[in-house]
Amino acid sequence: DRDCQAWEPSQDEFLSPALMEAELMRRALPPEAFAAWLLAFLPQLDREQPATLFHPASVSDRSDGKIAHLDGLNLSRAWCWRGLASSLDTRDPRHEVMLRAADRHLVAALPHVTGDYMGEHWLASFALLALTA
Repeated sequence: DRDCQAWEPSQDEFLSPALMEAELMRRALPPEAFAAWLLAFLPQLDREQPATLFHPASVSDRSDGKIAHLDGLNLSRAWCWRGLASSLDTRDPRHEVMLRAADRHLVAALPHVTGDYMGEHWLASFALLALTA
């Protein structure tokens, strides 16, 4: 894949298709090959593009089991951004961009891990992945 457009989120996904693909490739490719792949896949990452990956999804109704998935999306993005950042040298400007994106997504979702059964019965596992990535 090249120049990911990241047309997300849709209405109720809990995994980021774009970032999950990147995280898979990080784990599957040798570091040098992954660095080249990431540059082609997200060529404007240092400019926070595509913008949809850098802004947490808004959850309008946490009691709706499908819409509540967007809290999971925010947590999955946080764990992916942290994992992807770990593959970069800390002097790489994309490293800080990724960590800031991870923090924004974590802050948006972590307070909602408990409080409504539609999320609390599964969001804790995503929160743990985000916090330990």
